[in-house]
Amino acid sequence: MIMADYPNRTGRPPVSAQIAALIERLATENHGWGYKRIQGELLKLGHRAGASTIRRVLKALKIPPAPKRHTDTTWRQFLHAQAATMLATDFSRVDCAVSLQRLYCFFVIEVGSRDVHILGVTANPDGQWTTQQIRNLLMDLGDRATDFRFLVRDRAGQFTVSFDALLAGAGIKVVKIPPRSPRANAYAERFVLTARTEVTDRMLIFGERHLRSVMAEYARHYNGRRPHRALQFQPPRPDHPRADLSQERVSAGPCSAASSTNTSEPHRNPGQDQWPSSGTPQAAVTADSAADGLAVRGGLLQEAGQALPDSRRGDAALLALVPGHGGKGTRRAGGHRGEVAVQRRAEGLGVDALKDPPEGAGARRADPPRPWVAPPAE
Repeated sequence: MIMADYPNRTGRPPVSAQIAALIERLATENHGWGYKRIQGELLKLGHRAGASTIRRVLKALKIPPAPKRHTDTTWRQFLHAQAATMLATDFSRVDCAVSLQRLYCFFVIEVGSRDVHILGVTANPDGQWTTQQIRNLLMDLGDRATDFRFLVRDRAGQFTVSFDALLAGAGIKVVKIPPRSPRANAYAERFVLTARTEVTDRMLIFGERHLRSVMAEYARHYNGRRPHRALQFQPPRPDHPRADLSQERVSAGPCSAASSTNTSEPHRNPGQDQWPSSGTPQAAVTADSAADGLAVRGGLLQEAGQALPDSRRGDAALLALVPGHGGKGTRRAGGHRGEVAVQRRAEGLGVDALKDPPEGAGARRADPPRPWVAPPAE
């Protein structure tokens, strides 16, 4: 029978356009109906369709499921859309180390800029005290208070009717989060965790006055110095000029004294010879290596360096870095090949480069160079 109805294809037949339009109408006119409910309503009308088919049709029409269909935006979308005009408030609990007294720090954070305002610290936060602190905040904001439209808070007893009325008079609507849902006030809860991790859990709080000064100092650091990922690693209100990252940075190393003053030299690989075959003086010789080499090879410079013109005295300084005869800071350039290169270089100057320095010159006698031995074949 199936092969007679559908001779050219196998499997489930596609959903007709009339059934798809009926599914769309049932979903848009009844926001609380899920896939199973729509399936049952279609059965009453004489149409058979599975729940997965209804889900696929609604997904193609970009109609969300029933829990998200009854509202225009989700809570996450609301927070992101109104972040620039939103305030969040909460209490942070701190236990004193000496008196074992629990203190409460009342704060307000600007969601868009992450700017934190520490309003006060007390051991008994009642409704009258909380209302006075929010009144002080509105006075401190001044004309900036008109930039905010919402304030997110929990359902604690400290937030009374006078608290909400004071904000409503300033044009700020109070938004209450659901009961026992601290993640709905995520921005304020995140500041509580950050303050505890970086400050209050790392030091002993002795009293209310101590906590007030500590939180005030931390608020200045949080607003002026601490980087935030949401702000591209910038503080909310920077109190220092931003670093210029466009300049070339030179990495520090054992030759930082010479590399920091001479950045125009080309980069050389570790296995490359430190002195090329040209006859011009080289500035790549580091300051400490050259000075140490001049002291060690003093006798050699007396023979060759003084008899050379000014244009060739740089080559005499290179002779102080002969492998096996130089001081600290020297290294072999290619092993035996480096010694051969130095010997050929010294022959052009007419000086025996591998000759030991005289004893009276105050130089150290180094061990003779080891002969090059080929590595064993594997």
